[in-house]
Amino acid sequence: MRPGIFALIALPALAATVPAGTEFSVRLKDKIASESTAVGAAVHADLIAPVVADGKIVIPAGALLSGTVKQVKPANGTTRAEMQLSFTDISMGAYKTKINAVVKTLENARETVDDKGVIEGIDGASTYSSRINQGITKLGGSDRFAGLAGILQGAKQALNIQDANANIDYDAGIEFTLKLTSAADWQGPAQGPEANLKPFPDQAALAGLVNQQPFRTVAAEPPKPSDLTNLMFIATESELRAAFEKAGWATASSLNATSKLETARALIEDRGYKEGPMSVLMLDGNPPALSLQKGNNTFSQRHHLRIFRRDGTVDGKPVWVCSSTHDIGIDFSERDRTFIHKVDPNIDAERAKVVNDLLFTGLVKSLALVDRPQVPTEASNATGDALHTDGRMAVLLF
Repeated sequence: MRPGIFALIALPALAATVPAGTEFSVRLKDKIASESTAVGAAVHADLIAPVVADGKIVIPAGALLSGTVKQVKPANGTTRAEMQLSFTDISMGAYKTKINAVVKTLENARETVDDKGVIEGIDGASTYSSRINQGITKLGGSDRFAGLAGILQGAKQALNIQDANANIDYDAGIEFTLKLTSAADWQGPAQGPEANLKPFPDQAALAGLVNQQPFRTVAAEPPKPSDLTNLMFIATESELRAAFEKAGWATASSLNATSKLETARALIEDRGYKEGPMSVLMLDGNPPALSLQKGNNTFSQRHHLRIFRRDGTVDGKPVWVCSSTHDIGIDFSERDRTFIHKVDPNIDAERAKVVNDLLFTGLVKSLALVDRPQVPTEASNATGDALHTDGRMAVLLF
């Protein structure tokens, strides 16, 4: 039987009560920092994915959430920084209604969040840079090792290693999840960016094109089966680059001595590296044409993807196939004798993340989800992480 195509977008609900506990995926519009932002400062965030309940869109992407900084405390010695955001309004166009929402989880952040929505900063004394400083100070206090302390201090300066900033410091564009603490009524617009989507004209041809594509990348060194492809883009390269840039994704640096050193500095300083390098994966023997990622303030977590140019065109536009995964931590591989990223096994969630990001730009013309019966639903990548999927590929036409 021919693989079917399923719409990714739910039907809109005309009006609804949104229950307590509902989660909102949002993108911050303001810069906030525990050492400089005052209590009562205004904060705003865009809803970047529709809120769906019972198979229907309750609140469309594009709504604006507004609130204030409820409490804030900068890092000071052994005292961790804290910040709590309270969102009290949500609006879209001329419509506005009250809500009660707090932060539930942070995207790709080193900080943690408690059950009341208070963001807690890192322990500055436990960072690698702090430990290096402590070690140098200890050596410097010894007549026998004072010279070694001087050498280590000189190496630190030569490598331009900075002390870690333990404050909570977020630029506009970072993403997090809110949760409603009480039910809210929504009687505003029922559709967002998805309202402008058009169906693919030839769904049978699209299904055939998708199922002709290789579904497994291969690590370059050593060659091992790795990530599964889960997205297809039909776009010019300039359209593709513009869409991902608008969605907040950054181009990864090439894997070389310079980027490896910057990676080490990011880990020592406990900070992010938005252009951090990726390992090389091949598709049909070819490296990716584009490698993109989205992070925040830690190198250990990031959304990342590799995009490969394929032969042929659709309506005159190039075809691209993509593998996307979410790095959720760093571990040491005894097998490979190196540090590696660990990935979230639910790669369908990362597929949805990429789709929602690109839909929010308003640059997507058509969208479909295509069955691929030959794709395994259980696999593992080149470093041994499990991968779970329904096997389908999301296709976006720009």
